[in-house]
Amino acid sequence: MTSVRLEGLGKRFDNTVALDNVSLTIEAGELFFLLGPSGCGKSTLLRMIAGLMTPTAGRIFFNDRDVTSLPTAKRNAVMCFQGYALWPHLTVRQNISFGLEMRNWPRDRREHRVQEVIKLVRLDGLGDRKPNALSGGQQQRVALARALAVEPECLLLDEPLSNLDAQLRLEMRGEIRRICKTAGFTTIYVTHDQREALSVADRVAVLKNGRLEQVGKPQELYLRPRNSFVAAFMGQTNLLSGTVIGRDGPWTRVRSGMGELSAAANGDLPEKVIVSLRPEQLRLAPSGEGKRSGVNRFEAEILESTFLGEASEHVLKIGSEKLKWICAPPLVDAPSRCVVEAAADDVVLLGE
Repeated sequence: MTSVRLEGLGKRFDNTVALDNVSLTIEAGELFFLLGPSGCGKSTLLRMIAGLMTPTAGRIFFNDRDVTSLPTAKRNAVMCFQGYALWPHLTVRQNISFGLEMRNWPRDRREHRVQEVIKLVRLDGLGDRKPNALSGGQQQRVALARALAVEPECLLLDEPLSNLDAQLRLEMRGEIRRICKTAGFTTIYVTHDQREALSVADRVAVLKNGRLEQVGKPQELYLRPRNSFVAAFMGQTNLLSGTVIGRDGPWTRVRSGMGELSAAANGDLPEKVIVSLRPEQLRLAPSGEGKRSGVNRFEAEILESTFLGEASEHVLKIGSEKLKWICAPPLVDAPSRCVVEAAADDVVLLGE
């Protein structure tokens, strides 16, 4: 298996900086996601790893081998694009075999390998069909099988699920993780879909304007974002301005527009902070109980309610702030006023 190391990678297009000093290590066999909004540089980074673009600065290593100047064919990094690029006149088996033929694999070995990956991607019995006789999800599996067949040092996926409908994308997330982890190849996956990253990745790098904002496990980025951009990009959150006013045992006390909050904060913080509180981390306070240590409790006015099926979404007015609250199971026939609470551990304080 192959690790991928980027050292100070940069890319400029005339006066536009597409990537700025990106350094990270992707472990061998890891399913690693590059996540960020459109134009953040994630596809540019993937293409440089593939050898389809030349960096303006920095170096790329596969294990300890410097591949920065090597052409794509000598890197053995295989890329799957958003369009599946399947040959319409060839069968599934012939599409998968194409790369092996280009590499002059012997026929017996080639046929054995094709059968192996057909089984891996669960396309048994479909080997003689042509792409137009397959569903979108099946075509995606053929594209993956073709890439896996050549035993790449690194598998590169550029938004592979973007052409599928919502339900099929959900189904294919688990399949892609199963296929990549079973095959054991180092996989780098570009997406702007946070749910894909949260549900599939081993680790995630969040990019903004060509710079790395944070790298970590999905739950780390979601629950302990480094800044307000990562907090907001990794899912819905309520962001409030706050002022640190002191400590109360293990808790940091913060004054905000919704009132005084307790938060679990590690390390030094500036006086002015941003408070991040996920909508699902608010909950209806049990009746008849007083305020408990480590729990923030507030009286709220419910301004709007939306039924979502498995949950309900509400807009609350607490103090001078409006916050979003997601309640599961749904709060049916919501009252005009209620009391909500949030654990201090769920309140994240960020430097401005």
